[in-house]
Amino acid sequence: MSRADDIFKNMCRDIIDNGFSDKDLDVRPKWMDGTAAHTVKKFCVVNRYDLSSEFPILTLRPTPFKNAIDEILWIWQKKSNNVNDLKSKIWDSWADSEGSIGKAYGYQLSVKHKYKEGMFDQVDRVLYDLRNNKASRRIMTNIYVHADLHEMNLYPCAYSMTFNVSGNTLNGILNQRSNDVLVANNWNVVQYAVLMHMLAQVSGLKAGELVHVIADAHIYDRHIPLVEELLSRETYPAPKFWINPEITDFYEFTLDDFKLADYKKNDQIKNIEVAV
Repeated sequence: MSRADDIFKNMCRDIIDNGFSDKDLDVRPKWMDGTAAHTVKKFCVVNRYDLSSEFPILTLRPTPFKNAIDEILWIWQKKSNNVNDLKSKIWDSWADSEGSIGKAYGYQLSVKHKYKEGMFDQVDRVLYDLRNNKASRRIMTNIYVHADLHEMNLYPCAYSMTFNVSGNTLNGILNQRSNDVLVANNWNVVQYAVLMHMLAQVSGLKAGELVHVIADAHIYDRHIPLVEELLSRETYPAPKFWINPEITDFYEFTLDDFKLADYKKNDQIKNIEVAV
């Protein structure tokens, strides 16, 4: 099995067997029929992925590789907060009539801040430091901006990246306040693994370890049977990841610059209901 499958299975088993159930609490999320969407959760799950050894995509079921990358480009490259710039429909429930999700996600990365070296937005500052200040312990982004929360249609879930360079290796920590494990866990892992490869390549580095820190890793009550079925499946070796080696400018990457070879996987799970 791939290491990503192993990590996912162990995490899910631990959540279901040892997690805390909020069934007696008043919860915000609802199912489409209006029923309260309860979860079982574990606090502070930490998963580590060695990007130098394999690409961390599940084979238990397919993770939509291109759609996941499209969203990370939407946030980090386009720095957009409008769903009309996005190919998938995953944000439509939170968008207004013009497609905006408010001052969220890509919007926050685009805001310029003043440094002694000049004006940078958060992405450009990361790119600058990875090329010029490799020893820095201050290479990070944060899109959970309290002053703007009232203008966000959804508070960011994956909200912070911290980067650290060791020799010629780029490592990163993804901090996430909340993670719907069945729906979004591997989607997020795939996205930020690709982001790590992108940033490393354009900075003359190699992608190393991605550490995923989740404050509230949860499985919804209606998802538990689906997860149990998923955990019973056989798994396959991780596919090979390809990133176009000709790209040296972060803003020139397109969806065509990323491919998976030999991605053998199980069938997709049907009818996954999403709580809103």
